[in-house]
Amino acid sequence: MSEETNEVIENNVNVDDFEKAKKSFNDDEYSQDEFITLAKLYLDSFKNVKEGELVKAKIVQIQGDNVILDVGFKSEGSISKNEFENKEEIKVGDEVEVVLESVEDKDGNLVLSKQRADFLRIWEKVMHSYETKEVLQGTILKRIKGGMVVDLMGMEAFLPGSQIDIRPIRDFDAFVGQTMDFVVVKVNIPTENVVVSHKVLVEEEMSGQKDVILNSLEKGQILEGVVKAITDFGVFVDLGGVDGLVHITDLSWGRINHPSEVVKLDEAIKVVVTDFDEEKKRISLSLKKLLPHPWENIEERFKIGDKVSGRVVSLTDYGAFIEIDKGIEGLIHNSEMSWTQHIKHPSQMVSMGQIIDAVILSLDKDEKKISLGIKQLEPDPWQSLMEKYPVNSHHVGIARNLTNFGVFVELEPGVDGLVHISDLSWTKKVRHPGEIIKKGEQLEVIVLDVDVESRKISLGHKQIHENPWDKFEETYKAGFETKGKVVRIIDKGLIVELPDEVDGFVPSSHLSPSKIKNVANHFPLEETLPMKVIEFDKENKKIVLSVLNSIKEKSEEEIQEYLNNHKLDRVSVQAIKNSETSTVAPSDFHVFGTKEKTKEKVKAEVTNKKEAMEEHKVEAPTVEELKEDSKDENSVEEETKEEEKK
Repeated sequence: MSEETNEVIENNVNVDDFEKAKKSFNDDEYSQDEFITLAKLYLDSFKNVKEGELVKAKIVQIQGDNVILDVGFKSEGSISKNEFENKEEIKVGDEVEVVLESVEDKDGNLVLSKQRADFLRIWEKVMHSYETKEVLQGTILKRIKGGMVVDLMGMEAFLPGSQIDIRPIRDFDAFVGQTMDFVVVKVNIPTENVVVSHKVLVEEEMSGQKDVILNSLEKGQILEGVVKAITDFGVFVDLGGVDGLVHITDLSWGRINHPSEVVKLDEAIKVVVTDFDEEKKRISLSLKKLLPHPWENIEERFKIGDKVSGRVVSLTDYGAFIEIDKGIEGLIHNSEMSWTQHIKHPSQMVSMGQIIDAVILSLDKDEKKISLGIKQLEPDPWQSLMEKYPVNSHHVGIARNLTNFGVFVELEPGVDGLVHISDLSWTKKVRHPGEIIKKGEQLEVIVLDVDVESRKISLGHKQIHENPWDKFEETYKAGFETKGKVVRIIDKGLIVELPDEVDGFVPSSHLSPSKIKNVANHFPLEETLPMKVIEFDKENKKIVLSVLNSIKEKSEEEIQEYLNNHKLDRVSVQAIKNSETSTVAPSDFHVFGTKEKTKEKVKAEVTNKKEAMEEHKVEAPTVEELKEDSKDENSVEEETKEEEKK
């Protein structure tokens, strides 16, 4: 039968169709009635099948790797044997379900698929499970980004990593090949993607157990759990459906930098409940409280004088804390780090994490405090300083620090001594050590005193020479005529340098018979003046002089020249000649030399000395020096009261 005949027959068969079809066959071949009857029978043999539908097909033939199927259509279709699970069970005459993917391909053949038919049957079950929350069983095939691929009754489903278990997963590869129960949690119909979860089933199973645990929780209760997660601030422990937190401070009696130093992930541990917030469902746990307290029986393990070893766990401005045992820390104060050096910060001697040796100096069990020292590991060099630096021995040191009250001289590295300002010169009234010595310069000294207990060395510079005041006593007697050069001007007079390089004091009342408001305006520095000694004090090392006593014995021309040179216009020659110089007021003596101080200045100097004592612990001023300052302060106070009375 030709293609034209087939095209006609496929429509409703009638007489017109017969007339058209006669052209394709002989007149004596079929009558009109026979043609119509046969045509209807032919049309009835076809099923009304649409593309994409699931249909039943009969195996009619097996040709090599292909299976020929009859789906009741005008032509037969074929599929590959690979679409069958069991190729050996394929038999002619068996019925199978397939999907008609296309009525005809480019060759005019039906396109069938058994795999698609199998998928649609599985899809129906998946959709039913999704709607009814039915549990399905599947096998994990492989690991992919973000989760796993699951074989669910022959189709692939996605299992997110977060949906495998309630506990974090450490090794995803360990689940490959395992058969587990799943619940379909998401279905994407257009893309035919399925997402499953095993965690949901675990949570349902644990929900009852969680309620039991929460209802029975009590402080002090000991529970077993598994380390679920480790963070910088602590450890989360799974107690069987409910999580608790062990803070980092509750993991160990000793200091730790990170919880991973104590526990590992998935490790089974015992913990004690320390607190429970019913409203927020927060459980606080402790691991260290199940361990003995480290301070129990500490006196049996550690004794004063014992040498111990430990790790530096903390540095502060005042010292370093050393962990000598888990939960037991001792403090090494800065002052216990070196016999000779002044340690301002412990980092000069130790560093974080360093293992060091120390000696136990004190132990207070009640206060849980231990004092340690590292300088005690070595002999105290101060015990031998008396032999090395005996009193009156001469040495050369380096000026390391200058203060208002003296200079600190380094005799050897770590050993300093103090030269008080009063011990710098026999003859000069030194206001600051910088007038004699500069920082870093060498200075010849003599040892005056060594105080091992207070760790102080008192030094002197002027003592390297003989005391010249015995000689001065014979030279500078009252009435002795001499000359002096102005080296310093103060409110109450002049400081002058005498021929023997010794300083003397000329009160302003001995410069002019009338009061001079500003001495500096009349008497310049470096000027040399004639003068007479009016007072010599060997004990206090003072020489007081008078210009008037000397000048009034000169000629009138010399007196007038003196008045003109010093702009004393209101003073006459006769006034000079008739002048009667008064005795020097007691207050003038204190302005002279080192005792040129007010009460406030004395207090400030004492404060400076105390600060220097802290900075240079081994060379602070002696007790006698501090007493001398106190005398100065008291004397100034008495002078002030006396002047107020006047």
